[in-house]
Amino acid sequence: MIDTQQPEVTFALEVVREASELARQIQAGMAVEGIAKGDLSPVTVADFAVQALVGRAIAEALPGAVLVGEEKADMLRQPENAETLRLVTDFTGRFTDGAEPEQVCDWIDRGGADPGDAPFWTLDPIDGTKGYLRGGQYAVALARIENGAVTLGALGCPNLGAGCKEDMGAGIVAIAQRGAGAWCSVTGGDFEPMKVSAETNPANARLLRSVESGHTNVGEIDHIAERLGVAADPVCLDSQAKYAVLASGGGEMLFRLLSPGKESYKECIWDQAAGAIVLEEAGGRITDLKGNTLDFSHGRKLLQNTGVFASNGLLHETGLEAIGAICNLPS
Repeated sequence: MIDTQQPEVTFALEVVREASELARQIQAGMAVEGIAKGDLSPVTVADFAVQALVGRAIAEALPGAVLVGEEKADMLRQPENAETLRLVTDFTGRFTDGAEPEQVCDWIDRGGADPGDAPFWTLDPIDGTKGYLRGGQYAVALARIENGAVTLGALGCPNLGAGCKEDMGAGIVAIAQRGAGAWCSVTGGDFEPMKVSAETNPANARLLRSVESGHTNVGEIDHIAERLGVAADPVCLDSQAKYAVLASGGGEMLFRLLSPGKESYKECIWDQAAGAIVLEEAGGRITDLKGNTLDFSHGRKLLQNTGVFASNGLLHETGLEAIGAICNLPS
C-alpha cells in the first residue's frame, strides 16, 4: 500500500486534486479563452491557471524543488493578452491568496526550468486540451523524476468514472510510487489498487486511441490491429486518462506511433511521465516503439526514444513484433 502520509505523496495528491477542481470549475461554464501556441494546439485559461497553482504550491511546500512544466507566461505578459491574464489571475485567486497578475506569471514561469541532474517535478497542467474544450476526457499530470526514471506520479482525471471507465463520470485521482503499486480513488473515496488486464490473446485486445487522429498514425494502427486479429472497436479518449484506463484493465494496448510527416517527433516528458508509472505499477509495461525503456534524462523531451507503446505487459512482445512488421521506424 502506498503511504499517503509521506510528504511527497501527500503533496502530489493534494496539488493534483486541487488543480483538477480548478480545471473543473473553469470548464463548468466559466469563460475559457484560447491562445495559439507554436504548435497550434489551443492553450486555455485552465492550462495557465493550473500551472500557476502548482508553481505556487511547490514554492510553498517544497522550497528549492525544480518544476518542469509545459507553459510559459510570455504570452500573458503581452498587452494584447491582458484579458486572458485577468481570467487566469481571477481563477487562480479562488484557490490561493496573493494572486496578482505579475505574481501569477512568476508562478507559471517556475515551470520554465531545465531538467538537471537533481530530482525534479514535471507537469502537464491540462493534458488533452482539445478533449477539455469539448467536454471530454483530460488529465492533470504531475510526476517526480530522479536519475532519468519516474519515481512518483499522480493523475487527476476529472471526468473518468468509477473503475477508470472511459465513460463520463465523477472523476478519479490515481497515484503511483515506484515499488508501492498504483492506487485509484473516486472523488472522495478510499484508494483501491489498480491492476491491468490479464488478457493474453491479442485477438481479444482492446486498443486505446486518442480522439485526435493527428497524435498518431491511424493507418498503421489499423494495419497492426489487422495483423493481431483484433476484433473489438477501439476505445477512444484523450490524454493520459488512457493510462488510467489501461492500468485498471479497461484495455490492453496503446500505440503512439509517428504521425505522417513527423517522423522525427519526440515526446515531451510531461506527456508520458505520470501515466507511465501508474501503468507500470499496475503491472503493465511501457516502452518506445523499438522496445526501449523510456529515458527521462535528456531534458524536456524523450530524445532517446521513438514513439510510445504501452500494454498490459502480457501482450507487449506481441505488440512490438507487430510494430516491427508494420511500421517503418527511423534508425
